[in-house]
Amino acid sequence: MTRINISADKALLDLPLIHRFLSEQSTWALGIPFSTVQRAIEASLCFGAYLDGAQIGFARVITDGATFAYLVDVFVLPEHRGCGYSKRLMAAVMQHPELQGLRRFLLATSTAPQLYAQFGFTPAAKPQAFMERLEPDIYKRLPQTQG
Repeated sequence: MTRINISADKALLDLPLIHRFLSEQSTWALGIPFSTVQRAIEASLCFGAYLDGAQIGFARVITDGATFAYLVDVFVLPEHRGCGYSKRLMAAVMQHPELQGLRRFLLATSTAPQLYAQFGFTPAAKPQAFMERLEPDIYKRLPQTQG
């Protein structure tokens, strides 16, 4: 029987797999350089989902560990979707001790609002209060030496 394991141990992460998914298959980080993924992981709380020891999913949380967190880069590989693994991954994220008692926990999604709603996420109460500086094509403009 296959078993899914969720771990926040960064030493277990398959960085090439994470980079390959984000840079080639995601809708939000196409072309992201490997070095950028590596730096982002180093500065974040990360979760890997492992099926029989092989990584099949990932989630990253940017947080101060006290008042604020931002959930990003959540994925389950396409061939493993529809098995409840994203729910298991999200449950582990939401139960992590460093993410308890936060005043605000944000995420942005265009593909899975129903998943996140199961964990208490709702549309922003005051969307007009949020601002962003968005550079969607930044990875296309970076010099090739960055990745």
